[in-house]
Amino acid sequence: MAQGEWYYCLDHHAVEPYEGCRSATRLGPYATAADAANALARAQERNEDWENDPRFNDDADESAQDREDRADRNPLAG
Repeated sequence: MAQGEWYYCLDHHAVEPYEGCRSATRLGPYATAADAANALARAQERNEDWENDPRFNDDADESAQDREDRADRNPLAG
C-alpha cells in the first residue's frame, strides 16, 4: 500500500490523499490509506477512552452545591 499522507473525508466518507478536500472536513493525516479507512473507529475508541478516564471526569468530584454555585455565577454553564 502506498505511503504518505492519507486522510478520511467526512463529506464523502472516503479515504483521500493530501490533495483531497479541505482540511476542515477531514481526519488525519495517517501514514497509510488503511489507517485512514479506520479513522472513524479510532476516533470512537479515543472518545470512549476519554469519556471513561477518571482523570477527566470533573463531574464525579463536583458536588451538587458546587454545580449550583457555578450555575449561579454563569447561568449558561448549567
